[in-house]
Amino acid sequence: MASNDRQAREERARLRTYQARQEVHAGKQRRRSRDNLIAVLALVVVLALAVGAQLFFFSGGPGAPEPTASETPSPTEAAGENDGEVPSPDLAEGRTWTGTLTLNDIPLGVELDGAAAPQAVSSEISLIQSGFYDGVACHRLTKDTIWVLQCGDPDGDGSGGPGYSYGPIENAPADGVYPAGTIAMARVPNDANSQGSQFFIVYEDTTLPADSAGGYTVIGTVTSGLDELRAGITDAGAEGGVSDGAPAVPTTITGFTIE
Repeated sequence: MASNDRQAREERARLRTYQARQEVHAGKQRRRSRDNLIAVLALVVVLALAVGAQLFFFSGGPGAPEPTASETPSPTEAAGENDGEVPSPDLAEGRTWTGTLTLNDIPLGVELDGAAAPQAVSSEISLIQSGFYDGVACHRLTKDTIWVLQCGDPDGDGSGGPGYSYGPIENAPADGVYPAGTIAMARVPNDANSQGSQFFIVYEDTTLPADSAGGYTVIGTVTSGLDELRAGITDAGAEGGVSDGAPAVPTTITGFTIE
């Protein structure tokens, strides 16, 4: 009888041990499932925040995208619509305009082709005649693969303009080659209707491949003073020796006349 009681007690003890082990195992399973759920939820939150940040960065945020003479510049169709009060293309009169663009007291003779780029040249004539460019800095200089000096932003950081933007892209070279002396309008990549007041001067032959919007509107040429521009400004490169940045020689438009 005593033997049977002992066996029964041992059986009950083994059962309790087994049940305890099962409960421990079940607890581990529950914690593992909970941890997996938390990990999945955390991943979903991280992905949602990342997507939201990208949407904010690319579709909004402070300021405007910088108009650039980037490595992505040629159809002439405008993809969107003009914004603001854009000067009439009739202002260019379909003729060649001559004048002087002065940078740091270095005079550059210029010609603007109102027949080849009537909308862009009309905008430039309007801005020049209103004194818009007086005292405005040239904020960007590139070298090594693209050789341009970019000017015309009243904010001085690449985000400013005249209060309007326009297209279409006009007179862009089909081969993407912009010879030294070319004057062309800067714009936001892949946006044909983002031209404004910013323009760039090509100081060495440069190739700018077309992007989805096309090339860059060529408004004219520098007819004299390019060597002086190189010696006085562009040969010094950009600040800090980088290939794309603010000119090492601070550069300002000290005069711009046209007739």
